[in-house]
Amino acid sequence: MKILNNEQDAIQELKRISSRTNSENNKKINAIVEEILQEVKTYGDIAVEKYTKKFDGFNPNPMQVSANDLKDAWDEIDGNLKRSLELAHKRIKKFHEKEIPSSFTIEGEHGDTVQRRWKPVKNAGIYIPGGRAAYPSTVLMNSIPAKVAGVQEIIMVSPGNREGTINKTVLAAAHLSGINKVFRIGGAQAIGALAFGTNQIDKVDVISGPGNIYVTTAKKLIYGSTGIDSLAGPSEILIIADETAQSTHIASDLLAQAEHDPLASSILLTTSMEQAKKVLEELYKKIDDHPRKEICMQSIKNWGLIVICENYDSCIELSNNFAPEHLEILTCDPKKILEGIDNAGAIFLGNWTPEAVGDYLAGPNHTLPTSGNSRFSGSLGVETFMKNTSIIEFTEESLRVNSLDIINLAKSEGLHSHANSVQIRFQD
Repeated sequence: MKILNNEQDAIQELKRISSRTNSENNKKINAIVEEILQEVKTYGDIAVEKYTKKFDGFNPNPMQVSANDLKDAWDEIDGNLKRSLELAHKRIKKFHEKEIPSSFTIEGEHGDTVQRRWKPVKNAGIYIPGGRAAYPSTVLMNSIPAKVAGVQEIIMVSPGNREGTINKTVLAAAHLSGINKVFRIGGAQAIGALAFGTNQIDKVDVISGPGNIYVTTAKKLIYGSTGIDSLAGPSEILIIADETAQSTHIASDLLAQAEHDPLASSILLTTSMEQAKKVLEELYKKIDDHPRKEICMQSIKNWGLIVICENYDSCIELSNNFAPEHLEILTCDPKKILEGIDNAGAIFLGNWTPEAVGDYLAGPNHTLPTSGNSRFSGSLGVETFMKNTSIIEFTEESLRVNSLDIINLAKSEGLHSHANSVQIRFQD
């Protein structure tokens, strides 16, 4: 893990980390994904089955998980885990209910009205990753805002293991969330099935949920015919800490990100060289007997960074430039630092708020912008599964009063028929 104490070097290294998924390999991946999507569009379930056998090593027949299997998964999980899932569900739902956007109407003085009306999409697809870990929390974080928005049908896809089985807790979370259509498929072929529809899987209006580079590329390529939440990259955390923070806590929080993926990034900005040394020492102690040691080592070695900053202002500037997915502020006065933060997906204040709190049950969504995208976007939420429509109604009086201005604007753009469509209404 690199330690830097030069701000310019730190800026360059943070740029390198932020662009870690941009490579020449993307052209090759694009070509592979385009071929998969085209086959799924043409051949439907046959292509989905073909690529599931090829990439996941099992025959997905039957493709859909039965309602009995979903109920059995809920019944069979540990009682304590049930309570934890129910608590998380309750808190996430309560938070997202506050996000429901309001329709509104503005009445003009001449009888005209303009409205914005919000409606949910009819159906949505959620992608739940498999592979290195199971993510029941991601089931909750994607399904709950869709349910709160009023989506009629949610279709969940998730890759099975070599035996074709989806993790039991993931299925239990689907049952708790009221999802009754779950398919044991993953990868670009699953995104294609949701985007284009097959005999077994209905075409959806919006697809949400994180995945690997093939899933993300597929979402990028189908966007336009189907809505998506975002293009998620590898996970990342940036911690701003001073000498008052516990080094063992910082090391644990950095590793909590590193254990996700070899491409995950863990960054510490600190004003204390002594703190940096302690954290590095603690980090390697904890990695030594870590059950995901190899993943952590790759992440820390390639994408980990500690920067010794001259002062808090420097920490804030570097953080805003990087625009992290997760930002922890572990200082004597975290709210003072918060005042200067412009760009972050989610911010965690103080020693008692590790990022894991947000991952599981704080309430706000854990599907967040990565790779610097928090400069212009935010978390997944209720609006992801809704669309707004403008409704405009003018009276004869309001059109007459505004007609000259509309005509002037239309003529300034050289659009004769636009102007005439207003003029003609008053010629008689």
